Amino acid sequence: MGSIHSTKKSSQTPIPMTELTSSKTAPPLVVVAPTKKAVQRPPVARWKRGLGIFDFILRICAIAAALAAATAMGTTNQQLPFFTQFFQFKADYNDLPAFTFFVIANATAGAYLVLSLPFSIVCIIRPHIVGARFMLIVFDTIAVPLITSAASATASIIYLAHNGNSNANWAAICQQFDDFCQRVSGAVVASFITAVIFMVLVVVSAVALRRS
Repeated sequence: MGSIHSTKKSSQTPIPMTELTSSKTAPPLVVVAPTKKAVQRPPVARWKRGLGIFDFILRICAIAAALAAATAMGTTNQQLPFFTQFFQFKADYNDLPAFTFFVIANATAGAYLVLSLPFSIVCIIRPHIVGARFMLIVFDTIAVPLITSAASATASIIYLAHNGNSNANWAAICQQFDDFCQRVSGAVVASFITAVIFMVLVVVSAVALRRS
């Protein structure tokens, strides 16, 4: 008998996999792009411009003080009403070398201050500039001992004119030449004010260079 081979077809059919979808929809994702935070820098330019304006005002005041000191000393003279044919009692700034040096020093400082005004204006317009500021601090530093020495030398002579010196038999002359002594005393005060302003100018320029 022949063997009967029966082939059974598989009754199992592949079941397609279905994706389970959720009935609830997920909220949309919001992507926030990173924004650059504004960096607040210190207002260095504003500081320097303010220092430049202050420097310019100080130079105007120093010009007035220096020229007032030089003019007051250079135009000071007094002649007493009583004089003889051989003796004339007259006081003039030319009689003392210290007074002449005083006039030259203050006139030089005043001329320099006038010439420095354009550079001070440049430091206002361009506050970050270094060359002009460095030049100003150098010449301002030179002017400080010049004015201080002239004012100090003149002040010592005026002190002797007011008080005299009994050890050296120097008599006080301000009792007779009162107008002369008053004018030269005012000139010395103006010169010391100029010296103080120069010192402040040096400090201002140093601060401006420090913030460069």
